[in-house]
Amino acid sequence: MINKQLLQPESIVVIGGSNNIHKPGGAVVRNLLNGGYKGVLRVVNPKEDEVQGIKVFHDAKELPPTDLAVVVIPAKLCPPTVRLLASEKGVRAFIIISAGFGEETPAGAALEKEILDICEQYGASLIGPNCIGLLNSWHHSVFTKPIPHLNPQGVDFISGSGATAVFILESAVIKGLQFNSVWSIGNGKQIGIEDVLQYMDEHFDPEKDSKVKLLYIENISNPDKLLFHAASLIRKGCRIAAIKAGSSESGSRVASSHTGAIASSDSAVEALFRKAGIVRCFSREELTTVGCIFTLPPIKGKNFAIVTHAGGPGVMLTDALSKGGLSVPPIDPAVGEELKERLFPGASVANPIDILATGTPEQLGTAIDFCENRFDNIDAIMVIFGTPGLVQLYETYDVLHKKILECKKPVFPILPSLHTAGPEVEEFLKKGHVNFSDEVTLATALTQVMRTPSPAPPEIELFGVDVPRIRDIISGIHESGYISPTLVHELLDCAGIPMVPELVGDKADDLVAFAERIGYPVVAKVVGPVHKSDVGGVSLDIKSAKHLRLEFERMMQIEGATSVMVQKMIKGTELFIGAKYESRFGHVVLCGLGGIFVETLKDVSSGLAPLSYAEVYSMIRSLRAYKIIKGTRGQAGINEARFAEVIVRLSTLLRFATEIKEMDINPLLADEHSVTAVDARIFVQKG
Repeated sequence: MINKQLLQPESIVVIGGSNNIHKPGGAVVRNLLNGGYKGVLRVVNPKEDEVQGIKVFHDAKELPPTDLAVVVIPAKLCPPTVRLLASEKGVRAFIIISAGFGEETPAGAALEKEILDICEQYGASLIGPNCIGLLNSWHHSVFTKPIPHLNPQGVDFISGSGATAVFILESAVIKGLQFNSVWSIGNGKQIGIEDVLQYMDEHFDPEKDSKVKLLYIENISNPDKLLFHAASLIRKGCRIAAIKAGSSESGSRVASSHTGAIASSDSAVEALFRKAGIVRCFSREELTTVGCIFTLPPIKGKNFAIVTHAGGPGVMLTDALSKGGLSVPPIDPAVGEELKERLFPGASVANPIDILATGTPEQLGTAIDFCENRFDNIDAIMVIFGTPGLVQLYETYDVLHKKILECKKPVFPILPSLHTAGPEVEEFLKKGHVNFSDEVTLATALTQVMRTPSPAPPEIELFGVDVPRIRDIISGIHESGYISPTLVHELLDCAGIPMVPELVGDKADDLVAFAERIGYPVVAKVVGPVHKSDVGGVSLDIKSAKHLRLEFERMMQIEGATSVMVQKMIKGTELFIGAKYESRFGHVVLCGLGGIFVETLKDVSSGLAPLSYAEVYSMIRSLRAYKIIKGTRGQAGINEARFAEVIVRLSTLLRFATEIKEMDINPLLADEHSVTAVDARIFVQKG
């Protein structure tokens, strides 16, 4: 629970505060004083009479009633201190800086549980333990530096790691990123990242509250809560970016199907963030760069103008934007010539617009004006301007400052000379701007922002999906394991997913009769072994009854074979759809190219069932192989709309069949007209 005593305490006591500002207890007191805390500040320390000008209480029993306690004492002393403060001193909010709890030993976990029980008994908020504290405009209850510039419209930053929070703040401060609040939840025993988002969502004031949230997450304890409140905040006008650490594929379990082999907890995180509309980041620099992008006006298109006085950075930025699917288009030649006449000889206006190293502040302003007012195909402006140390840049950056305020198009300042022009950059940042000192990092972060879809609608696509029949089929399965091809066919039919005509049998005559009826050529596949190709269990382009009988006899000799499946042979681009049930997340649905490319290339996108059409199109178009799906080099593309429909239908099937723990359809064969499932496996867990 988050209460007023935590956010806006009228009185604070630092248990363990000291004069040594090189230790957490002293540093907390220093930061509270330097932060201008206007309430009553108290300190408890049995060995000091005065701490940083504050008269000290030698024992917590001597304290008058107090709102918030910041606790910086050994772990074993915390539970009795918390009980005393909660029961006798009316403390209703605790920030426990101390470590040595559940993050270290079982005994520490027991101490942590005892503290939580006390807080729950007295209705008190609890941040931590094992955290750096809480920072907002009301009080700076942290022991670390840097203390960023605070602004009600700055960033709300929530971190699951104190040390990482410090490093992220370091990265943010040098970019000029301002903050509204910093939450370090530590072990998150009562208040986790999801709970902070819930509070921000339920108490959101669009007129007063920050609209930018940055998250550093090490554990998602409640994916549904995170999804609901993040999506809700984004729909209310907020923008959220996050790092989720600890999601490498090495943590995925060994599995028998294609989906199990490529799906991992990272896929679940990717799917969750996509559904919520959270921009996913992978480094501190990327997270703070995205945070800076969020402070600028939203970009309405993908066309960028680059104004630079150094050719190389302009080229690197162009390459990075193009790689991310963004555009640096040529500008109108006639208008470009008009601009060129106002620059020095040798300047280039091809986009990037290179005003040369000798370009003046006035010429920089002119180039920006042309991008803003004369180049209609430009959606945003990127300005690269540093110095080799020959001139000062105060006047140049003042021009840039004024143009940023005047322009309706977003202007991205890229000021690389942090050392040589440090004072000039610092003065520019003090005017409320941000700085993207590295152009490629900016382009990478911007690509992530532009690729992130809006939050998915909560409605489930039910049209054409026979939910009652799905439940009847699943209820009729009594044992865990891979279900029969017949049941697979029935379930896919319930979802409206077309399958190639097929028959499974253990008698050659039946299979030959089926082949005669549907017409040759046909495909024969062994039933039993999981990976048919690995054991020679697939035979293509069978054109006669004699050939089919020979293949039947051969396949029935394969170890584990129980029968043979015969299908009508069709052609098309091989696609893949799979799903894996992740504990707490639900079904993660994967899509990509099919056949042997699934595990080899691992070019798959993930989404969290149930899926909307917007989510699925985002998944398909984020594939590296999307050019193949769309059609390339004279090859016709596939029916993308039909592919999307099959994925949506499968996700709805999974929503009502949670007993399905793993499945894949590989391949689906697709052309410009249709998408048809050729082979599918479903693993069901009962009980």
